[in-house]
Amino acid sequence: MDLLQLVLLALIQGATEFLPISSSGHLILTPALLGWDDQGLAFDIAVHLGSLVAVVVYFKAELLTLLRAAFQPDRKEFKLAWGIMVATVPLGLAGLVFADSVATVLRSPAVIAASTAAFGILLWVADHRRGTRTEQSLRWPDLLAIGMGQALALIPGTSRSGITMTVGLSLGLGREAAGRFAFLLAVPAVAMTAVWQTMQFLSDPEPVPWLWLALATSLSALTAFATIALFLSLIGRLGMAVFAIYRLVLAAVIVYVLL
Repeated sequence: MDLLQLVLLALIQGATEFLPISSSGHLILTPALLGWDDQGLAFDIAVHLGSLVAVVVYFKAELLTLLRAAFQPDRKEFKLAWGIMVATVPLGLAGLVFADSVATVLRSPAVIAASTAAFGILLWVADHRRGTRTEQSLRWPDLLAIGMGQALALIPGTSRSGITMTVGLSLGLGREAAGRFAFLLAVPAVAMTAVWQTMQFLSDPEPVPWLWLALATSLSALTAFATIALFLSLIGRLGMAVFAIYRLVLAAVIVYVLL
């Protein structure tokens, strides 16, 4: 991996991890378009760590509040704190059961193009069903529904943030609330991904270019932080249609280039 590849892919990962447009679709399409080799597992770990740092730093106040509330049942944030954990369980179970399929069969360009387009349309439809509920109003069935939706993000092209926002909007959340909850839910989800990738990496070690990986982590973190801030400030006015249209265009490009 040369410097240009590292910088470009780290920026792409940081920007697309939290936008409802599928980071996996971009990370597969970009090397294919530019004739690059696979970036490797160490790079994937580095950029996911950067994304995790970004969302933790951005929501540090909310996360500290939720952490304290998790041990105080009388706090209004108690249910939301445990709800995030409950909503993460389906993703963890699905990852254990379908890990091999996700890494092999489901990484085909056809699957990625189809899921990118299909879930883009669902996002658009869900945006029209949105309400004015906040994440604090989520009930246990709502949290389980969002968690089961998040498990579908194991299918490349789905977009973890996209599918959680889609389910949240369908349940009547407002755009900002759906975005905030999707980003809070990213903390355990991205952490699990990083831990799983690290375990794979340690079981099959390869030379580690620590300086380059530190650069990838930093670029991913800075880009992800800026993306979260920009998304939450604009989504109320921007809406989801622009992301749905972008996904349909991306799916068409994947079909044209890779199929």
